Amino acid sequence: MTDQMVLTSRRRELILETVRSTGGIRIAALVDRLGVSSVTVHRDLDVLVRQGVVRKVHGGAVAVESAGRGRARPAPEPDRAGTEAALADAAVRLVAPGAVVALAAGPTALAVAARLPEIPDLTVVTNSLPVADLLAEAGRHAGTAGPSVVLSGGTPTRSGALVGTLADQAIRSLPTDLLFLGVHGVSERAGLTTPDLAEAQTNRALIASAGRTVVLAGHTRWGVVGLSSFAALAEVECFITDDALPAAARDVLARKTGELLLVPAVRLPGHQKSWHHSERSQL
Repeated sequence: MTDQMVLTSRRRELILETVRSTGGIRIAALVDRLGVSSVTVHRDLDVLVRQGVVRKVHGGAVAVESAGRGRARPAPEPDRAGTEAALADAAVRLVAPGAVVALAAGPTALAVAARLPEIPDLTVVTNSLPVADLLAEAGRHAGTAGPSVVLSGGTPTRSGALVGTLADQAIRSLPTDLLFLGVHGVSERAGLTTPDLAEAQTNRALIASAGRTVVLAGHTRWGVVGLSSFAALAEVECFITDDALPAAARDVLARKTGELLLVPAVRLPGHQKSWHHSERSQL
């Protein structure tokens, strides 16, 4: 069996596990998690449909009832944007005035960045061009300087993340109080993962320079494994997720990370964005 066949087989296993654990999922969500094209996802789903384990619906796929397992009960997919906003709301409560905050690249960090101009005297270190642009625009709109921004430099990816040797060296020379980091996938065995090898290396540099690493990841990221692992769960001082995370996964995170915070999974527009402490463990 070739390496490509193994990768394809594993990707289809991940799709099936995700569909079964959530009941149903959108094509766009699978594209984002797996880091592949929508054509590839559709092709994989067609194979799983022929195997009789999933059913394609408009814009996504749902689990199919299996013999002896009872009827699959698809749950409504949480409002991803709303849940992400709730995670970001919880994250900024950890930021003290005058702190030096690091933000990794990605939409999760961008959501946190949007809330930082409200906190005085911050310095933000980031390898994200969109984060730097957002903070600069927020300052212009408010007529203030806003947080001081230190951009790492490096080679930009298509998503505006700065990576490579220059980025990594700059980040390692800039100690920070807090790092806020979104992830492509997280699991007990693989820890924090991403499909991008260069971003994985830069994320390692960000973690090495941070006094405290805070990961923000909705429950749908659990069990997803990207190509490159860049940190073990034990390296995470605080993990923020939503309360749709299964109990077994909560137990793993409570035991292996420094602190676990849960926010309500948002399923309807206007759902209250609040947060609370969950089970806690000390490193």
